[in-house]
Amino acid sequence: MSALPLQLLGLLLLLVGQAWIAAQARSFPVWAAASGLGIALWGVSFAPPLWWLAFLPWAAAAAVWGVPGLWGVVQRRAFARARRGMAPLSATERDALEAGVAGWERALFSPVRDLREQLRGAAAELSGAERAFLDGPVERLCALLDDWDITSASMDLPDAAWQLIRREGFFGMTLPVEFGGLGFSARAHSEVVMKIASRSIAAAVTVMVPNSLGPGRLLLAYGTEEQKRRYLPALARGEEIPCFGLTGPQAGSDAAALPDRGVVFRRDDGGLGVRLDWEKRYITLAPVATLLGLAVRLSDPDGLLGPRRDLGITLVLVPADTPGVEIGRRHLPLQVPFPNGPTVGRAVEVGMEQVIGGEDGIGRGWRMLMECLGEGRAVSLPALSTAAAKFAVRETGAYAAIRRQFGLPIARFEGVQELLAAIGGN
Repeated sequence: MSALPLQLLGLLLLLVGQAWIAAQARSFPVWAAASGLGIALWGVSFAPPLWWLAFLPWAAAAAVWGVPGLWGVVQRRAFARARRGMAPLSATERDALEAGVAGWERALFSPVRDLREQLRGAAAELSGAERAFLDGPVERLCALLDDWDITSASMDLPDAAWQLIRREGFFGMTLPVEFGGLGFSARAHSEVVMKIASRSIAAAVTVMVPNSLGPGRLLLAYGTEEQKRRYLPALARGEEIPCFGLTGPQAGSDAAALPDRGVVFRRDDGGLGVRLDWEKRYITLAPVATLLGLAVRLSDPDGLLGPRRDLGITLVLVPADTPGVEIGRRHLPLQVPFPNGPTVGRAVEVGMEQVIGGEDGIGRGWRMLMECLGEGRAVSLPALSTAAAKFAVRETGAYAAIRRQFGLPIARFEGVQELLAAIGGN
């Protein structure tokens, strides 16, 4: 081998070795010693011209990281320079970034050994009670669901299905047992939604929303003790049907554009209340809900709570029978008739005790949503998608086996086989 290819090979080996050292080293002295030895071995073995110059960046890095305080100075100067070129964060953006905690995703940006530890974790298993629920109430619910009738004739779940959903605690699967819920794990939540979705998307969405996007999860995490005692058992038993309203005609995920308003006022009895005006749409379970959760921008023009006038995004619970509340109309998204529709409120008055978290929850609504919406995004919606994919595999495979052309099942055609393989593999 000529000198140039040999030197290039040596450079490649050096880079790979340095990357491996960086991933494995647990302290600066270990890194410095191993890196210096690697550069020396590379230079002696492959003898590229002026190989000793490679020690200059090594020495600079050793000085920056090794001298106490020097690396901090470099970091602060670099951060200050970068910050001057960045647009400032709004309060909503900062809440979104700071909400929640890091879980397994932290390992993706950590040393390789941390990711290996994460991957060695045991897979979640269903408990006996969770397995019995799947084999019992879930199977009975699926037997009541005729998807053709639901989507083409009645445009609703049968009454018997609604009764079973309430009676067996489907709306309280993820609520703790102490509040009357079933206390199921995220794995069980996913399996139940997936199983029902294989039979009826409308029924699966009806079950999933109270367990992920509804007021129950928000109350469990942020509600006052009085709010938990009042609402959680009723939600778990299906006596209250919840919905949560964030999306409106002009705003959804863009909470900074939220037009719905709440105003703090003094009630006739001397207590504080909130007067609400809203217009929401695409709200799942809104047409049948008895308890509405709402995101509004709250203001205090009379300074009843302090000097601040704009109190920020706040979450409020509103019983559906409160004067001024309008529900009942339906959307029909993608011709799938799960209960979904608009809700409007005009001059709706509720007590301050209806703010999720009480007065301590004022202005914390966006953070609450960011920390609780993850269950829907990470459990419920993927379960729906997985069910749809499994259903597609089963139906397309079965159809290809019985549909014949040119005297053969179309499953024997290579073009069809390629597509079936992609569906099954993915």
